[in-house]
Amino acid sequence: MRRDWRTRGHAPRLANRKWRAARDASDMLILVVGPPGAGKDTLLEGARQQLAGDLRFRFVRRVIDDPRDKRIETHEPLDPVAFRARQLAGAFALVWRGPGGMYAIPTDIAIDIAQGRAVVANVARTLVAEAAARFPVRGIEITAPPETIARRLTAMGRSDAVDAARRHARPIPMPPGIAHDIVLNDGTVAHGVRLLVAALIRAAEAALPG
Repeated sequence: MRRDWRTRGHAPRLANRKWRAARDASDMLILVVGPPGAGKDTLLEGARQQLAGDLRFRFVRRVIDDPRDKRIETHEPLDPVAFRARQLAGAFALVWRGPGGMYAIPTDIAIDIAQGRAVVANVARTLVAEAAARFPVRGIEITAPPETIARRLTAMGRSDAVDAARRHARPIPMPPGIAHDIVLNDGTVAHGVRLLVAALIRAAEAALPG
């Protein structure tokens, strides 16, 4: 059976257009923020494992200027001298001071974003406005009730757990114009990971047409 020349190749072209639209909709930097004790590292690691086969996402490794750091997240530890050298060489897209030292996101995130991927980064809330001035950005805030945060911080050995939980109970609003989602991490790890994965997929698909 002969195919009409007018429709030949139309379906593949349409599929390609749809793929490009889905790809281009994902090109953004998804900034994950939240107070200490909210469980960001744990949920991000769980989400990274669940979405390992989804090429829309890249979970960026932060660079931290403490080679002894043994947190849950997969990160690149550097001594302060090496960190500063990389910073002066222009290797970092975003740099900020956090608990215990300096943190950075590498410049190669710009390549992934330009190629249509959603780059997921764990950052300080104070960095959101700067990042939004340079990249297409959406935010996800991971939070928990103050008593839950206090309990987790105590388990982490924080002597100021209760005071810290109360301090972080006063939310700092996102900068105007930054679309964001909230993940309430007050249950099991598995439940929190499911909520975060759903929020990440919503963010990646937010710009899809129709």
